[in-house]
Amino acid sequence: MTRTRTLRVDRATCTGQGLCAELLPELVDLDEWGYPILKGTAIPSHLHAHARRAVAACPVLALHADREGR
Repeated sequence: MTRTRTLRVDRATCTGQGLCAELLPELVDLDEWGYPILKGTAIPSHLHAHARRAVAACPVLALHADREGR
């Protein structure tokens, strides 16, 4: 079984700095206040490295890439 990665935002932790949208514009937009809006939760395999970088760069650790399909 293949494992897929999904993107999620902890909205209670997010402070709306927008770094995730800057690093991963393929999957993240910003609302009018600068908070992330996910375009979809599934992370395509060609974006895994970019997603990992965006998750690691989040200053408040509100962005997560979870594994599914165990």
